Amino acid sequence: MRTVTVVGASLSGLYAARELRAQGYDGRLVVIGDEPHHPYDRPPLSKDFLTGRADENQLALTDAEESAELDADWMLGVRARALDARGRTVVLDDGRTVSTDGLVIATGARARRLPGDALAGVHTLRTLDDARVLREELTRGPRRVVVIGGGFVGAETASSCSSLGHSVTVVEAAPLPLVPHLGPDMAAVCAALHRRGGVDLVTGTGVAGLRGTLTVSGVELTDGRTLPADLVIVGIGATPNTSWLAGSTLALRDGVLCDDGCVTALPQVVAVGDVARVGGVRAEHWTSATQQPRVAVTNLLAGRTVATADAVPYFWSDQYGARIQFAGRRGDGDTVRITEGELSDGAPDEGGFLARYERNGRTTAVLAVDRPRPFMRARRGLTRETAVVATGE
Repeated sequence: MRTVTVVGASLSGLYAARELRAQGYDGRLVVIGDEPHHPYDRPPLSKDFLTGRADENQLALTDAEESAELDADWMLGVRARALDARGRTVVLDDGRTVSTDGLVIATGARARRLPGDALAGVHTLRTLDDARVLREELTRGPRRVVVIGGGFVGAETASSCSSLGHSVTVVEAAPLPLVPHLGPDMAAVCAALHRRGGVDLVTGTGVAGLRGTLTVSGVELTDGRTLPADLVIVGIGATPNTSWLAGSTLALRDGVLCDDGCVTALPQVVAVGDVARVGGVRAEHWTSATQQPRVAVTNLLAGRTVATADAVPYFWSDQYGARIQFAGRRGDGDTVRITEGELSDGAPDEGGFLARYERNGRTTAVLAVDRPRPFMRARRGLTRETAVVATGE
């Protein structure tokens, strides 16, 4: 290959560029990004950056020295508009085209929005520019903040806003936040963290609409109530950025469909990170974005699938001073039991706890709150056990 193009200049795109050089690719490397920024770390946006404990320099994932070593053509602040897969050409919004022999799709996802969220005071939190605007608003004195969505970004943002002294309410349509990820028992623990952090949690009801003329003034709920609001933060998930691939012959269904090795139906095209549906699963986690590129690049350079991405899923979240860590694949029929630590009034006791999800006598996942060392041991054991099951040993 004389030219390989990475579309997406975020975490997974950077890791793909690194892997290309690490695995011996010495041809032309092009990295295209729709944001004007070089790759930066997104998880701190809802935490340390929002609260002012971290500045933009601390978010940078690369520096001038590494950029020189990568020897890539960075095309930033321009969006990919189309892919001519047969002609192996990426078409950009500004009319330019990039001819390429290999392609890594790393375009990530964009925040879902609500009808009417063009009102002033309504925010999403996905990009550095989003975080800049929200951080500035949060410095203008006490605000009544309504966070729509109790997922990880919503919970972390609510925690940050509360720590800054704002009055915060979280609205979650499900009976408990994070039920799909943690199951009802452990989701109840996360609900207790909200209460312990002084945040009001409204569950089991959706959002009917937003009130306001030019600026948001409230959130109308489907149960008839209206929550007054000076700021509304919408955290209802993300949609993979695949619209530019329409008509490209690639299979798209809530992401770019790939095999277990991140390879699409075209062997010269691979996908990684939030945009990739690998082996039927699209995982919006930091670890997927950093682990998939190694496998994807190996297969891209080989011209076929010779390696698979089979790492045990892992994610973490920081909320209300607690570190939540989870690894594994929880199923609806799993039982969960706390093996270390205790709960106090439904919330983690001082020192946290470790819980194991089990099915048919086998551990399927582990969850910890403020128990990093026991969690890492349990995670390593889970990884070994999963490998044994996969090989049938």
